[in-house]
Parts: sequence; C-alpha cells; structure tokens
Amino acid sequence: METTLINRVALVTGAGSGIGQAAALAFARAGARVVVADINPAGGEETVRQITTAGGEALFVPTDVTQAGAVAALIQQTVAAYGRLDCAFNNAGIGGDAMPLAEGSEANWDNVINTNLKGVWLGMKYENQQFLAQGDGVAIVNCSSVGGQVGVLGYGPYAATKHGILGLTKTAALEYAAARIRVNTVCLGPINTPPYEPLFRAHPEFRTALLAQVPLGRLGEPAEAAAAAIWLCSDAASFITGAALPVDGGWLAQ
Repeated sequence: METTLINRVALVTGAGSGIGQAAALAFARAGARVVVADINPAGGEETVRQITTAGGEALFVPTDVTQAGAVAALIQQTVAAYGRLDCAFNNAGIGGDAMPLAEGSEANWDNVINTNLKGVWLGMKYENQQFLAQGDGVAIVNCSSVGGQVGVLGYGPYAATKHGILGLTKTAALEYAAARIRVNTVCLGPINTPPYEPLFRAHPEFRTALLAQVPLGRLGEPAEAAAAAIWLCSDAASFITGAALPVDGGWLAQ
C-alpha cells in the first residue's frame, strides 16, 4: 500500500511553524488538500503560501485549540470548503515554563494543560463528530512525546499532558474502531525546531547533553516527524490503531 493521500482532506493544528508547518507541507506533497490551523495568523498564512506556491491547495483557519467554539468552527469551515475531512494531525502544543513542580505557577499549569491536553481532546471531539457523520474510514494522529512515557525534569505539566495524550489516543481508538476511525499517536524525541536555537546558543553544553541521550546522535528533523504522521494517516497503516509510534532516534529503546 502507498502512503499517498490524493483527493483527501487533511487538518493540521499548530501548522504555522515547526513540526506542524512541516507536516502541512508534507500532507500537501502527498496529495491532500490541507487545512492549516494556528493561533498565529502570520505563521498560518505563510504555511498556506508555501503550499500554494508549490502547487498544492490549502486553507488557513485561525484557531485557538483551547476554545471549544474555535475548534468546532474549524471543522465547520473545513467541511464548508472541502466537503469532508479525512485525516487530522493534532499537533498544537507548548512546553511551558522550566521549573521544578514545587516552584511552578498555577497559570503555567493551566496554560500547558489547556493547550496540549484539552486541545487534543477538543480536536478529537469535533473531528470524530464529523467522521461519524461521514460514515467512512478515517484517521487521527495525535502528537505526544518521549515525555509521554518517561519523566521530564523541570517540565512536569508538559509530561502530564503528553502521558494524557497517550491515554486519550488509546481510549478513542477503542471507542471508534467499529466506525473504522483509526487513532494513533507519534511520540517525538528532540526535533530540530526554532525553540531549541536560543537554548543551544546560550548553553552549548545543553546540546551536548541532549544529543548524548539520543542513540542516533542527532536531532530529528521536522520532516521526519511529519513523515510518521502521514504514514499513520495513509492506507499503508490501515491495520494500526491505538499505537504510540516513537520517532525519537532510539531514545525510548534505552
């Protein structure tokens, strides 16, 4: 089976930069019409520009994934534009502040939980409503992390959300298997995205320590994370649901 997504409609949240942008571009290259969702209009429009310049088709919908009304409207606008939805990559997320649990603020906790965990829950809630209405097989991929399977020093709220995404994914996979809705997650290791750049410049030793934890000895690239999401959405993964696919350079194998 091929990993092409020709004539399908794909939704990517957090698609204005980093992994989400790479995923949106990759979905378009695979043949999908892409709905780009992001809270940042400039980033979202830039992703659409890159897709259309390359000959693809895309729509930007400004979306705050923490707000139920915004996510419901996102699905409505997707269907209004393209008539259906075939696959979704619930990628939007943040790391939050770095500090031990006892020093963390309630505001940071709420922000991380709402963006990472509530955002994925809302995405699946409204995506599945549309999928059930369509009545045919479709796929969701949620974005977790190696921090969804191990602890992450200084990032307790982040680790909690990424663990929670695994639970939501497995539950949804069971609840909607009879409707042929597949739900999987990618567990990403360190990916070469813009937030790392200032850290590496300010603390070169951090890069060395981080790479020491990756058996392949390098950061992953956003395109590699995107490729895993596309594969899980494609017919090549048609017998896979409820899975947590590591894209981590061997991190979780240790």
